[in-house]
Amino acid sequence: MDLGHATLVRFSKSFGLFYLIALSIITVVYAYWPSNRKVFDRAAKSVLRNEDGP
Repeated sequence: MDLGHATLVRFSKSFGLFYLIALSIITVVYAYWPSNRKVFDRAAKSVLRNEDGP
């Protein structure tokens, strides 16, 4: 019984680690993808353009 639990814990920790690494890589690739540059530049400038009030 204890061996099954230890195996399940080890698998879940490994899966979670690889899942987070893969998600981080996908996020960085998406952020630096050349076709997304215009979208991010427009979003960054829109915050500064709409300063009507406090």
